[in-house]
Amino acid sequence: MRIISGKYKGKRLVAPKKLPVRPTTDMAKEGLFNILNNRFYFDELQIIDLFAGSGNISFEFASRGAKKIITVDSYAGCIQYISKTAKELDFQITTLKSDVFKYLERTKEKATLIFADPPYNFEDAKFEKIINLVFEKDLLLEDGLLIIEHSDQTDLSQHEHFSENRKYGGSIFSFFDSKS
Repeated sequence: MRIISGKYKGKRLVAPKKLPVRPTTDMAKEGLFNILNNRFYFDELQIIDLFAGSGNISFEFASRGAKKIITVDSYAGCIQYISKTAKELDFQITTLKSDVFKYLERTKEKATLIFADPPYNFEDAKFEKIINLVFEKDLLLEDGLLIIEHSDQTDLSQHEHFSENRKYGGSIFSFFDSKS
């Protein structure tokens, strides 16, 4: 995986092979960040990265200047890798080893963007639970977005907060906001 823009543009990062991750492809990540670049100033963003895995998305936000990034993953190896890499690159990333659903139920943190990249084989009910918790707990700041990455086998467009989706190869990013 590589960082595609910002301070560390082009930097290749190699996560340990034993991590149970499926990093977002460079093509999909570039498409997503082009969309976000037209909507936000990265240095003003507050990010929560759920199912952070290799930290691919968090590192991209950090390279582009996001100051507050919280990553959440239940796998200790992922959190250790993200923490180590963030320290090496001097990124201000807070890492939390936690079940994402437990984190969402108890957090008081609010964010401009909440990004979730759960396993592609998630049941629809679990996707719904993520969306519902974010909006029931009012975790988005004004004009904030929840973005969920999923496969084309999943359709989240029926949710009341759904605003749009974008497809890049086998990945789909569904966007949710409180205006919908």
